[in-house]
Amino acid sequence: MELTIEEKKFLLKVARKAIQSIFTSEEIPKADYEKYPNLKNKAGAFVTLTEYGQLRGCIGFIVSDKPLYETVIDAAISSAQNDPRFPPVRKSELENIEIEISVLSEPFPLNSYDDIIVGKHGLILEEKGRRGLLLPQVPIEHNMNKEQFLDAICQKAGFPAGYWRTKQLKLSGFTAIVFNEKELEEK
Repeated sequence: MELTIEEKKFLLKVARKAIQSIFTSEEIPKADYEKYPNLKNKAGAFVTLTEYGQLRGCIGFIVSDKPLYETVIDAAISSAQNDPRFPPVRKSELENIEIEISVLSEPFPLNSYDDIIVGKHGLILEEKGRRGLLLPQVPIEHNMNKEQFLDAICQKAGFPAGYWRTKQLKLSGFTAIVFNEKELEEK
């Protein structure tokens, strides 16, 4: 999927308005699918919130049966209110929150660790009834190499860091279109 600059800016605006709507009766802008045709496509998406450069919430959907526009709204509200790692975002924090959106490709199987391209592929680990997901930007932001990225996905799914060395794990990969308010000057 491709997104125009205008579509990215609109999605960021929608994500912010969705979070603000938790505290106000302000309406979320409706999608004009003639103006923004890609927003009606079905795709998974994650919304990441940071405050002063620190993670404040990140929730999303690997795949979605809803239009991207609706998926981003759901992910933004969930990221602000339902990330179990953090208390819900307070209204007083909104001006300090930065929003990043990751629009995911369809997941694909990774049959070998050699197939992983750090910085391009996100990882999904499904093993023994557990699941963990790391977005493609995570290893770049944390200066991880492939081995550290594999350690991190194991830990995210509740396994020890080196678990991937003991067996070939059931991994899927995906790519993402990643954009944020800072780079598009939307806030």
